[in-house]
Amino acid sequence: MTKKDSLKIFDDSTIRTIWNSENEKWYISIVDVIAALTESIDPVAYWRKLKQRLKAEGNQTVTNCNGLKMLAADGKMRMTDVADTE
Repeated sequence: MTKKDSLKIFDDSTIRTIWNSENEKWYISIVDVIAALTESIDPVAYWRKLKQRLKAEGNQTVTNCNGLKMLAADGKMRMTDVADTE
């Protein structure tokens, strides 16, 4: 899998993305989108709780999320949940 890292800016928020050339898809950090769209102080905790609730409801959205390593704010590669544009 060939990956190309990219940062997108949305309303002054940085959103991490990765291009997967094999699947021809962009993968987008869910936590970064939550941070951009909500006023949450802790978007990681927000996503963890939302994911828990969605799983309990049997929502398919969570099963379509993948974990990929992305560059974190501390400069380390860390696993984060991502979704594609579909």
